[in-house]
Amino acid sequence: MAAARERLLVAATELVARAGWSGASVTAVAAAAEMSVGSVYQHFPSKSALVCEVFRRAAAQEVVLLSAVAAVAVPADLLDVLEAAGAVGGDGSPDEDDADGSGMTLSVVHGGEPGKRLAAVAGDGRETARAVGDPVDRLVLAVALFTRRALARRGLTHALLVGPSDPAAEVERLIFRRRYRDVFAVLVGEGVEAGILPVQDPMMSATALTGAIGEVVVGPLSMAEELPRDGRDVEWIVRAVVAMALRCVGAGPMVRGWGSAEAAHG
Repeated sequence: MAAARERLLVAATELVARAGWSGASVTAVAAAAEMSVGSVYQHFPSKSALVCEVFRRAAAQEVVLLSAVAAVAVPADLLDVLEAAGAVGGDGSPDEDDADGSGMTLSVVHGGEPGKRLAAVAGDGRETARAVGDPVDRLVLAVALFTRRALARRGLTHALLVGPSDPAAEVERLIFRRRYRDVFAVLVGEGVEAGILPVQDPMMSATALTGAIGEVVVGPLSMAEELPRDGRDVEWIVRAVVAMALRCVGAGPMVRGWGSAEAAHG
C-alpha cells in the first residue's frame, strides 16, 4: 500500500512540475502512475487531499534545505514529513536519490543534542550547510540556494509559490511562504543583533525579501521563461539576486558576503 501511494505522489509531483496544478487531475495522475482511478481514491479521499500532500512534501524539502544551509533550526514537523516520504531514513541515514537538477540532496547530520539536524550537501559531496561565517554570510548562501533551486526546478517552484491551485493548497502555500520568510527573518535578526546590519524589523525585511526573490525567478512579472536553468549562465542571475537581497537588508557590497561564504563553496 505504501509503495502504491508513493507512486501516486511521485507521478503527481512530476505532473505538477510540467503542467501546474491543473495538470494533476486524478485521471492524469492515475495514468502516469499506471494505476486505476479507483486506486487513487483508495489512498486519497479527494483530489484536494492528493494536491495538499504533494504541496506539503515538496515545500517541506525546500524549507528544510534552506534552513539547513542558513544554519537555522529545522522545524521537527517538516522532518516528520520528509521521513514519511523516505527522503530521510528512519535510522537517520540520508536518501541520496533525492538529488534534483540543482545538484542538491538531503543528508542527516547528528548534532550534539537530541534529535537530528539536516544539512544540504552538494552533489559532489562537499558540505555547504555548515554555519559559515556571520548571519550575512549565511544569508548569501540561503538566497543563492533558493535562487538556484528555483531556476533548476522552475515548473515546480512556480506551482509552489504562485501557480493557481486548489483552495486547500492555497492554505498550505501561505504556511510555507511564512516558513521561507521565517528563515530569512532569523538571519536578519541575528545580523541586527550582531551590529552588522542596520536596525530594522527582521520580519518585514524578510517578507519583502521572500516576495522579491519569488517575483524575479517565477512571478508573473518576471522574465522567468528567458532565464537559464543551470550551468554558468545561471550564476549572473544568482549573483544579481544575492546583491538585491543584501541591499534589501542594508548589508555591504555583495563581494563582502560572496567572498567569505559562497565563494568558499563555489
